[in-house]
Amino acid sequence: MAVDPSEQIVAFRTAFRAEGTAERAAGQKAYLKSELAFQGVTVPFIRKTAKAFRRERRDLGRDDLLTLTAGLWATSYHDLRSLAIALLELYADLLLAADMAVMRDLLKRCHTWDHVDWLSIKVAGRLVERHTQAKRSLPGWADDERFWLRRAALLALLDPLRAGRGDFGLFARLAAGMVEEKEFFIRKAIGWVLREVAKQRPDLTYAFLAEHIERVSGLTLREGAKYLPAAQQAALRERYRA
Repeated sequence: MAVDPSEQIVAFRTAFRAEGTAERAAGQKAYLKSELAFQGVTVPFIRKTAKAFRRERRDLGRDDLLTLTAGLWATSYHDLRSLAIALLELYADLLLAADMAVMRDLLKRCHTWDHVDWLSIKVAGRLVERHTQAKRSLPGWADDERFWLRRAALLALLDPLRAGRGDFGLFARLAAGMVEEKEFFIRKAIGWVLREVAKQRPDLTYAFLAEHIERVSGLTLREGAKYLPAAQQAALRERYRA
C-alpha cells in the first residue's frame, strides 16, 4: 500500500503536538543542546507510534520507507527525526547493503548523540551484521572528518560484540586509529564497546587495552576495564601510571 509521505508526516506531527508538552520540550532541548525544535513527546510514545504504523503498513515497500524517513529527517523536529529512526529499525529487514550510503547521509546530518547512537547501533548495525558488503563501509566512516560518523563506525559493531560474537578484529583496527583522539564522544565510544565485550570475552578487552596502554585515554581505560577481573584492572592501572 503506497503512502503519501507529506500527509503521513502531517499526521505524525499532529499526533506529537497533541501528546507533547511545552515543559518537556524545553527540557529535552536543553539536555541535548540541540538547535532542532522539540514537541515534547517521550521516546516510548515515539516507539509506540512507529509500532502502530508498522501494524497498519506491514506491506510497506523499501522505496516508500526510504521516502518517508527522508521526509521526516528533512523536518526541523527532533521528535520526527527520532520517529524516522524508529521506523528504520522496525523495517530494517527491507534495507539492503547499499543503504549504508543512506545511513551515512543521515549520520552526517546528526547533531546529537542520541540520534547517532540509535541509528548506528540499531539500523546500521543490523545491516553490518547481515551483509559483508555493508561492513566494508565502516573503515571509510572511521576516517571521516565528522566525529559523529567516526563514533558511528565503532557503535555499528556494538550489538553483536555485546552478545559475544561479532567482528572484534575490525573494531580493534578502527579503534586503534582513534585511541589518541581528544574528542570525548570517541573516547567514550571505544570504552563503551570494550566494556561490553569484557562481559563475554574479557581477554579481548584486556589485550586491546594492554597493547595501547601508552596511547589510550584515562576515560577509555576506566570505561573499558570496568568489568575486567580485578587482577587485570590492577595490571592495566599500574602500566598506565607508569
